[in-house]
Amino acid sequence: MANIKSAEKRIRTSAKKTARNRRVKTKLRNVIKKHRSSASAETLPRTASEIDRAAAKGVIHKNTAARYKSRLAKGSKTSGS
Repeated sequence: MANIKSAEKRIRTSAKKTARNRRVKTKLRNVIKKHRSSASAETLPRTASEIDRAAAKGVIHKNTAARYKSRLAKGSKTSGS
């Protein structure tokens, strides 16, 4: 256990951030899985919104978010026709 007050605070802060990141990432993975299982264009806006939200919170990089959205859009476009 940390002895210095600032180190104790870092432990608390990093635990909060880890918990938040885990929640956001889990939600993101679930939405992406749901979109892929339905394979329809109707779920794409909600999925893209969740991806953007995760990127805005810094859980995933903005380029990663763009890549996810691009691949999901491409996949739903080909399966839709």
